[in-house]
Amino acid sequence: MAKNISYSYVPDHGWTGKSFSIAHDPVSLSEITLELAPRGKDPFFVPVKSVEEKDGSLLITPEEFNYRGNWTLTVGADRYTRKEMDEESVEGMEVFEPRKEGNVLYRIYTPKASGPRPMILFLHGGGNGGTDNITHIAADYGCSQFAQKYPDFYIMAPMAPERDLSVTLRNFGKQDFAHSDQTGKFGWYREYLAEICDLIRGMIAEGKVDRRRIYVTGMSMGGAGTLRAMSVGSDLFAAAVPICPSMTPETFNILKGLTKSKLWIATAYVDHTIYRHKYIVDGVLALRDAGNKNVHLTLYSPEEFAKYDIATDPNLTYPELFSQNHMAWVPTYHDEHGIMSWLTEQVFDL
Repeated sequence: MAKNISYSYVPDHGWTGKSFSIAHDPVSLSEITLELAPRGKDPFFVPVKSVEEKDGSLLITPEEFNYRGNWTLTVGADRYTRKEMDEESVEGMEVFEPRKEGNVLYRIYTPKASGPRPMILFLHGGGNGGTDNITHIAADYGCSQFAQKYPDFYIMAPMAPERDLSVTLRNFGKQDFAHSDQTGKFGWYREYLAEICDLIRGMIAEGKVDRRRIYVTGMSMGGAGTLRAMSVGSDLFAAAVPICPSMTPETFNILKGLTKSKLWIATAYVDHTIYRHKYIVDGVLALRDAGNKNVHLTLYSPEEFAKYDIATDPNLTYPELFSQNHMAWVPTYHDEHGIMSWLTEQVFDL
């Protein structure tokens, strides 16, 4: 039986739709529309370039579009949204096996090499949690490419439970220092991270994971989660790369306490939470004052972002500029300054 399938991939600027295979009787190109309603913006129509019959379905190809937006595909008299898709095909996702153990929902890439292998634990950012076990990998550039870049590593990508962020986003920019990260049993809270760490310990015990080469990285809310993971699993991680981590009193104090940890923090010279880099810099300086010679900091400049076509439009408002500057994970996961090379070369001092 024919299925409704969406096809997408994850370039630098994030989850991008490419085409659809829809189980539908033939229609003309003029009878197909694709409407996109990006969060916080007016809806608009994406041009549809072609339609062809293939294996009992219609292969519909629009111009590439932001897949994470609320989109509606109209074919003749029928309307389809993401919920109506029988399958979401994301390039690179097929090598990540979906799993659920205890409370932890995650995907994992398993290397073909035998013997204990290194592992990268990836913690996604805010707005990408939930229960679909797809969005956390597909939303942003990074994790879906790790299996290609580090084929002899395990890549573990859990999905965090998450609040409905609509109210938070409506109040964006009004949050104070103490309330800029999710709290309670949501996001990367400590008990959930402890369960994840226990799964990794089980893989060590089974001889799958190299005890001395386990790494953790994440962006934004996942950057804060990376700092918490270094606290919760202090016996596990050889090194960490938190990217634009959310800075709350809790994560700021965790950062200052990582006096013996290997860290490389990357963020923008300023991003949409304008105090973020100030507390990161203060935390790094505190670690250096405490004698930690293994802590590094990168503050990306406008010129470095421009290399990846980030925040290059001269007409951006300051809120738009700062929002785009948040994408510090793009140059980081492209190994700018050798950050990821540094990470994957570290060894835990047993």
